[in-house]
Amino acid sequence: MLAGFRSFAKSPFAVVLFGLLIVSFAVFGISDVFRHPPGKWVIAAGSRNMSPEDFKAQFENFRKQQQAQGQTITPDVAVQQGVDRKMLTQLALQESLAELVRKMGVRPSDKLVGDTLREQLASLPPGQRPFDPITGKFDPVMYQRLLAQNELTPARYEASLRDDIAQAHLFSAVASSLRAPRIYSALQAAYGLEGRDLAAFAINPATVEKPAAPTDAQLQAFMKEHAAQLTRPETRVLSVARFSAKALENTVTVPEADIVKTYNFRKDTLGTAETRSFVQIVAPDAKAAAVIAQRLAKGDQPAIVASAYGKQPVMIDSKPKSALPDRKVADAVFALAPGQVSAPINGDLGVSVVKLTKISPATTPSLESQRPAIEAELKTQAAQAKAYEQTQTYQDAHDGGANLIDAATKAGALVLTTSPIAANGADQTGQPVAGLTPDALKTAFELPSGGESELIEAGKGEYFAVRVEKVIPSAMPPLAEIRAPLAQQWQLDQLLQRMKAKADELVARVKKGESLEAVAASAQTKVQRVPNITRQNARQFQGLGRDLLMGAFGAKPGVAFVSRGPQGGYLVALVEKVHPGSPEQMAQITEAARPQTSQGLFRDLGMAAQEAARTQLKTKVNLTLARQAIGVDTSALPAEDGKAPAKAKEKAPKGLAQ
Repeated sequence: MLAGFRSFAKSPFAVVLFGLLIVSFAVFGISDVFRHPPGKWVIAAGSRNMSPEDFKAQFENFRKQQQAQGQTITPDVAVQQGVDRKMLTQLALQESLAELVRKMGVRPSDKLVGDTLREQLASLPPGQRPFDPITGKFDPVMYQRLLAQNELTPARYEASLRDDIAQAHLFSAVASSLRAPRIYSALQAAYGLEGRDLAAFAINPATVEKPAAPTDAQLQAFMKEHAAQLTRPETRVLSVARFSAKALENTVTVPEADIVKTYNFRKDTLGTAETRSFVQIVAPDAKAAAVIAQRLAKGDQPAIVASAYGKQPVMIDSKPKSALPDRKVADAVFALAPGQVSAPINGDLGVSVVKLTKISPATTPSLESQRPAIEAELKTQAAQAKAYEQTQTYQDAHDGGANLIDAATKAGALVLTTSPIAANGADQTGQPVAGLTPDALKTAFELPSGGESELIEAGKGEYFAVRVEKVIPSAMPPLAEIRAPLAQQWQLDQLLQRMKAKADELVARVKKGESLEAVAASAQTKVQRVPNITRQNARQFQGLGRDLLMGAFGAKPGVAFVSRGPQGGYLVALVEKVHPGSPEQMAQITEAARPQTSQGLFRDLGMAAQEAARTQLKTKVNLTLARQAIGVDTSALPAEDGKAPAKAKEKAPKGLAQ
């Protein structure tokens, strides 16, 4: 909701400079600007202090956003992962920069802040604007409620708005006059357009000795060397009882009487209510209202009639009676015929006259049009009830001593016995096992062999219980079981080692002065050449492989090197020539890249400005108090130096760290 609120105050230059800062605003919220008693703050930047309560509110905002993304972060986890420290650091940078801008004298006027706020409020969707729908006046109660939904107060939001305006104006002025020197983008152009002519040949596998079949001792050593890759994870054989409303839906029949009963009950809410469109003119008194009614009845234009009293007519379009806030006006409007003018109305919000312009009759959908949706909904409800009944039967049998399979069979539930599966839900072939939820897997791998879980509700009429039939510990497979593929991998590994040794030998010959062609011929292969590889066109040469491209850009001209080939094996390569890009291309890219280079320079200056502001203001943060604010027991944490609990240092200068 506040995305529209804040967008007006963000200039393009501020977005460029404060990309990271804006992200942190979105994640952590807006900081308080009111001072608090000494020692009762987590951040102190000049005249700006942040209270523990405000830090806690921002931490809770962050937690909510993480939970919306499926991540749960407790205060203790935040400390373990360093989230609290990162938040405090980023907020300290924000406060420092805002305070430095204030001290520089960049302060928006009250009028500018008010105008900006009004424009932001007016840009909100109609149902969210804090204005009275009849009078159009600003409603402070609605405004406070709107901000409270985002854990803000008017004072805090408007103070933040001042900061935004001040920083946007200051840095847009800086950005408009900042331009990176041409040499910066020229160097980038030269770097990107530098061309390299590459020559290379592949090592022919036929030129190296083929490895013999490995012995058992060699395979055992190879297994030990690659134990991490070969060790199979712990697997378990599970019996899973599933009580599924979804699976039961096809077995449920919905009586016609229930469909009709549901339709009749909802009929009034399924359609649309009658709506009316009308024009309303607020009169200064009853006498004026009578004149207004007479003129409207004669056919005078509402705008002309209202202007005689310094008013504007209020146009209300297609509103049901329940949406009209003034009950007396609503009764009058819904008693008129199209084109008819009411008598003066002494409403709750003053005297007014209305003229009805349009009636849109109420609509009610037919039973047949609603039947599929109602039948599907009733089927779902009946299936959920049936699944719940199954769980009760299962629970009674299980409590009576029956094991999971017997109890589930008595209840008529689905029972699945799996092949050995790992904690990630995959079987021994690496394929996922159908019918297992993440919760079922997590529960199963927390039980001992033979253990049975309690019934667990998965939502929407889905329940499950799991039994561990067998636990197969993590271990390497026996040699006899994997001998053939392991021997093949051993031989391939040996072959690659010998090809690498051959490549090193051939590179040494090139470095001693032999030509690349002569060395390649002696290795029964040919040299391949690829001209003018640049960093700009490198995507066109992805077929050469990442290692060869990186080697080409990192090698010195005329110095041979060894690289892995794109399809395996090894290559001997040489950068034969390095040449610059054409002057025309250099000039074009230099000018084209200059704005981007300026933006990069601007970002660097912006980050440096934050750090400089924090250093100049000697901004202090109280990490211990911040942690206490979010509910962490700091007495159980080691001090920053790891020598003593944090509580033992409370008598130090407030536990502050700059």
